Amino acid sequence: MLSNDELQRYDRQIMINGFGEAGQEKLKKAKVFLAGAGGLGSPIAIYLAAAGIGSMRIADHDKVELSNLNRQVLHWEENIGRSKVESAAEKLHKFNTGIMIETIGETITEANVSKLVGDSDLIVDAMDNLPTRYLLNKTAVEKGIPFFHGAVYGFEGRAMTVLPGKTACLNCLYHGASVPKEKFPVIGVTPAVIGCIQATEVIKYIVGLGELLTDRLLTYDALQMKFNEFKISRDPDCEVCGDKGKKR
Repeated sequence: MLSNDELQRYDRQIMINGFGEAGQEKLKKAKVFLAGAGGLGSPIAIYLAAAGIGSMRIADHDKVELSNLNRQVLHWEENIGRSKVESAAEKLHKFNTGIMIETIGETITEANVSKLVGDSDLIVDAMDNLPTRYLLNKTAVEKGIPFFHGAVYGFEGRAMTVLPGKTACLNCLYHGASVPKEKFPVIGVTPAVIGCIQATEVIKYIVGLGELLTDRLLTYDALQMKFNEFKISRDPDCEVCGDKGKKR
């Protein structure tokens, strides 16, 4: 049941055709696992909080550094040296006191990922490396919950949504490819765009509106100001979501 304050706070989105109070109730009940509180995690968390998501579990083991501040807008100069999840939670609580924020200051590993995700309704990828993304994708498939992928590099970004058992997964796209973990260029406006796309996908999924970015990869080139879309087919031999994965 929505309170009078909630009806007033979310009045403009409740007005959207097909959204209504029922959609807002769905957001209020949703539990989101957000992997990362950095460049992508900041806009994702901000706009999910603004929309009235019920509960957010945020995992990130890093501390705030000066070099983060060109893109990680949840963190300010006064937060340098502080845990990112604590810094993020403080801002989000001030922004919207009606949502629950759970913080996990741990590194996501194969040993703990399933426990960290717990009973969350979906997983949002705001990471900066492929190995952890593969773990999150695999966990989403095993738990049968949606996975919302996003990645950035410089002025470029990409996004994709995975519905286990129905659509191509991240492994179908990258086929287990590895990229050396290294410092890479990025300007803050790029994760702002991609993070907002991911948050939009999450909201659409929970409320049940529109067409999701399933079986397709959306790419963004800010320098040319172009979006492109690539069809992604589910691989029946995928070691995560295909027949090979099921035999394990």
